[in-house]
Amino acid sequence: MPGYQVRFQTVAIGNSDYQIRSLLDRQQYHDPEGEAEAAGISPASWSLFGQIWPSARVLARTMDSFDLVGKRILEIGAGLCLASLVVHRRSGDMTASDAHPMSRLFLEENLLLNHLGPMTYADGNWGRDNPELGLFDLIIGSDVLYERDQPLMLATFIDRHSALGGEVLIVDPNRGNRPAFRRAMAGFGYLYGESKADCTFADGEAYRGSFLHFHRGIAS
Repeated sequence: MPGYQVRFQTVAIGNSDYQIRSLLDRQQYHDPEGEAEAAGISPASWSLFGQIWPSARVLARTMDSFDLVGKRILEIGAGLCLASLVVHRRSGDMTASDAHPMSRLFLEENLLLNHLGPMTYADGNWGRDNPELGLFDLIIGSDVLYERDQPLMLATFIDRHSALGGEVLIVDPNRGNRPAFRRAMAGFGYLYGESKADCTFADGEAYRGSFLHFHRGIAS
């Protein structure tokens, strides 16, 4: 693959194995047309979309048994879209989104690897208007609060695209930006709850984190 190297991984989620094409490591970088730079993605963070992060695995496991009936679902900061693939395999009404220009290409490859049909994907830059994206009953994400300027920007994006009565579920590895995000969501009128997401993966790796639950009331 010109410009960057990839690897192929098998990720077990519930009773299913997912074949995932990812970047070989975090040293990869390829932005010949400056698309990532234009989206605000630095060379140092270019490769982050192409890794399978522990929080993404936790979110995918959660979506494997989550009630999807009647819900239009959006994954924000989807990266390799692992949770989206799980929902899509379960025939959920799924849209994946990410600001990274390569995320869509990797999703298309991983859909083929897993013998899945086309899935909706949308550019998801939190700092820009996305009028074509619409509203969602459930918005999900994993480890999306790793920058100091993200809490208000993300809360604003979520509020633009959350339907009345909508739910938001974020898996977070207990990052320090959680309080600012909670305050921003409260400012938009969202009710909040938190529960532990601690678990141990099949390979023995331990995860320590939290589920951040938000609910948009009819009057918010």
